[in-house]
Amino acid sequence: MFQSDCLMQKVAVVTGGTGMLGSHYCQALAASGAKVIIADLHQEACEALAKRIHLSHPSSPEPVGLAVDLAEEDHIRAWAQRIHEIAPAGADIIVNNAAVKSPNFFEPLESYSLVDWNFVMNVNVTAMFLVVRELGPNMAAKGKGSIINISSIYGLVGPDQRIYEGSWYEELGGPINTPLIYSVSKGAVIAMTRYLATYWGHKGIRTNAITPGGVASGQNTSFTERYSAKVPLGRMAHADELIGALLFLASDASSYVNGHNLIVDGGWTAW
Repeated sequence: MFQSDCLMQKVAVVTGGTGMLGSHYCQALAASGAKVIIADLHQEACEALAKRIHLSHPSSPEPVGLAVDLAEEDHIRAWAQRIHEIAPAGADIIVNNAAVKSPNFFEPLESYSLVDWNFVMNVNVTAMFLVVRELGPNMAAKGKGSIINISSIYGLVGPDQRIYEGSWYEELGGPINTPLIYSVSKGAVIAMTRYLATYWGHKGIRTNAITPGGVASGQNTSFTERYSAKVPLGRMAHADELIGALLFLASDASSYVNGHNLIVDGGWTAW
């Protein structure tokens, strides 16, 4: 991990901040000296994580939990206004990490509902656009900032359906797969990243993506073994193995990196 002061005096906004990866991102940013604004759907969860982080890193600026419903444009506007009240100069770092699963997320393509499709696209892609629309102009005004969009290997390559045979994910209480909407939405994240890199680059804003491979988070042995067999490193990632990529792109260590997609997949896409 980077030195504890590499993001001192920076304000970092993390959407999906209480999730499996988002909570690690918030912890790491705070440990590196940033004032973290934790954004997720439920205020209580945001505040609880903010308190835990502050107890772990009392010398860093106190994090703020600030809930937002990313499915609603008006909520995002009000949330962004609140951020500007908390940090009048605006965010220095935006981590667009939020993603959602619809009620029927794992349905097969042949019976996939347009309601589910639109719900996922609204949060995974449209909300990302709205977040940067509301927070990006302040970055442009001060001439510096880092936007980090979280994609997926399935925004780059198609999933191997064979690895899902016999899969079971305890947290979700059933078998899993990668639906078309997930791949489409994560591919759109990479496209948006490149657009923003060229749109705001001259204003000093760097926009990059992180593309994680599969992260171990309670999948059953059958899935884990099938997935790991396709990874040159021979295993799934641990959640904290994404932190180095995040801090690199958030900090001045990547001051000339713009429009890049940093793939952290153990070599999955190198075959």
